[in-house]
Amino acid sequence: MGLIPWLVVPYAAICAVAYFGNRLFTYFPDPTRIPPAAVGLVGVEEIEIKAADGVTLVAWQAPAKGDRPVILYFHGNAANAANRAEKIERIDGSGFGIFYLNNRGYGGSGGRPTEEANIADALAAYDHLIAHGVPAERIVAYGESLGSGQAVPLAAKRRVAAVVLEAPLTSTVDVGRRVYFWLPLNWLVTDRYDNERNIRAVTAPVLILHGERDSIVPVEMGRRLYDAAKEPKRIELFSRAGHNDLFDHGAWERAEAFLESLNR
Repeated sequence: MGLIPWLVVPYAAICAVAYFGNRLFTYFPDPTRIPPAAVGLVGVEEIEIKAADGVTLVAWQAPAKGDRPVILYFHGNAANAANRAEKIERIDGSGFGIFYLNNRGYGGSGGRPTEEANIADALAAYDHLIAHGVPAERIVAYGESLGSGQAVPLAAKRRVAAVVLEAPLTSTVDVGRRVYFWLPLNWLVTDRYDNERNIRAVTAPVLILHGERDSIVPVEMGRRLYDAAKEPKRIELFSRAGHNDLFDHGAWERAEAFLESLNR
């Protein structure tokens, strides 16, 4: 037996494992359900909504003050409402409303996360806000990291005031290629979240926030999304920020200024 079969068989086995198990590398859910008060949030309410397929989803919400927008927040692959409490408090403290959706498998929400389900749930969260009296022109689709893959298609399908993308990826395939460049990821990745393609259908104003020291989703991806987006658009880069610390470097203040500028 030659050398090639000894190489092909293990490679094919690795590809099979990557195909059937790729979601294990995409999502890192923590199912623990923690009430807002347990992490020190006052005035933030935990609610449940039903997804289109009947799955129960848990969300944290606080109303906007006056005519401020509501931030419809979609989180990253290892986040949930409890470990984003400081960000929720900052947003709420600025007078903006917040509706933070725990994706399936996260923070008490039922089901398992997939791209199809997460995008459908983003639409359900939007429709919930509309049904409860929040007008489309006051809803901001906010996507953090992998959550950008929910915010972008939502904004392509529904009317929103603006889109804010924090450390967004161009696609999960692009992120995976940085490590697994030797695998045919186009054939293996199930949930692609192709923001670079989908953002071309977004007509709302877009703000991109990205750290130049981001070692997980490199800043080049934020720049590519900015190039692909329609006007009006803005990109804010933070020279000392990484992936998870943009609020520590003034990202929310930049987002707040951007959103306020839209009403001038």
